[in-house]
Amino acid sequence: MSDHATDFVGSIDDAIIAGVRAVMPDAVVEVAGGGGHYRIAVTSTAFEGKALLARQRLVLGAIKHLLAGNAPPVHAVDSLETRTP
Repeated sequence: MSDHATDFVGSIDDAIIAGVRAVMPDAVVEVAGGGGHYRIAVTSTAFEGKALLARQRLVLGAIKHLLAGNAPPVHAVDSLETRTP
């Protein structure tokens, strides 16, 4: 992991989980990583019938506020798993 400058205050893991659950309330979200690089796994019924790209867009759209700006808390999502229960 590398150092990643950000002005974000609080738990980035919790912010990722909250962002995803705001869009998919039934989601089980697992977050690992740090230094701006994260691995995210989401299990939700919202993915049923959706193609992989649509699933990924749903998750990334939910956390886009954490990826934006000059010093975002999330620099990269190195791995994104989307599963149905």
